Amino acid sequence: CFFAAISGSGPATVAALGMILIPAMTNVGYDKSDSAALVSASGAIGIIIPPSITFVIYGSITGKSVGELFASGIIPGILMGVLLILAMMFTYRGRELKLLPRATGRERLRAFVKAIPGLLMPVIILGGIYGGFFTPTEAAAVAAIYGIIVGFITRRLKLRDLWDLLVDSVSQTAVVMLIVGTASLFSYALTLTGIASDASSALIDISGGNKYIFLLIVNVILLIAGCFIDANSAMYIIVPILVPVARALGIDLVHLGCVMVFNLAVGLVTPPVGVNLYVGCGIANIKLKSICKSVMPLIVAAIIALLLVTYLEPISMLLPNLVSNSVTG
Repeated sequence: CFFAAISGSGPATVAALGMILIPAMTNVGYDKSDSAALVSASGAIGIIIPPSITFVIYGSITGKSVGELFASGIIPGILMGVLLILAMMFTYRGRELKLLPRATGRERLRAFVKAIPGLLMPVIILGGIYGGFFTPTEAAAVAAIYGIIVGFITRRLKLRDLWDLLVDSVSQTAVVMLIVGTASLFSYALTLTGIASDASSALIDISGGNKYIFLLIVNVILLIAGCFIDANSAMYIIVPILVPVARALGIDLVHLGCVMVFNLAVGLVTPPVGVNLYVGCGIANIKLKSICKSVMPLIVAAIIALLLVTYLEPISMLLPNLVSNSVTG
């Protein structure tokens, strides 16, 4: 949950923390596949708790405030984290686990001081956005520059490493933009041919004008889509269909965005195209079949959290309303 406030990507969260957490969990007695499953599932919180790339894309499509969308993901992300903890505790009830030796106060202080540059990253990103100092896009640029400066100060980054960083950034951006570009073209075709309008009308007819039934249909559609489609692509394809219906039924688009992002976060750990699962498998060196079995209780916990977020609107709207009221005031 904490690292999600630094990374806006689910797979990146799993990749960054899995190398540390999976071996650590295995050493104290957790099964390797269970360890990989927990890290993969909790890594999905990376796109719920801000900053989130998926929220930014939703905001760019709908025109909603990215700041409000970010605020809507904080409580749901923490809720998902708590339920994942409870699910793992339930799964491992009665099992023997080793207790690691407690760190001394001096060791903790030394670790904290060493971690201060990293701890400041979410403060700069979120504090800058909510404080009105810069936009989410500018926050990304500030964070990148800050990361480079810290890298040089701590001597973990050398001048010759910058070229490799730029090449990696360009290649990863190209992959994302190719997906976004083709998804945008598909979305435009849906709108131009009237398919999006017809699908919206069909959804209103099926739901009978009941927003709760509509939200249930949204969950079913997105949970299935998340099994096969990348989260960012799903946004460009599905949002133009769902938003007109949500407006007609009086559903707040910030709440709808939170529900959609939460659904697609669950999609990151649902086979056969659960991206987080593949990252977790690669780190733990296990087969997909093994992690799929271990992740099932965690998916159940995530879906319970999803239903709470869907039907208890204050969970997602409490903080955005506070942000909106403070700006208005």
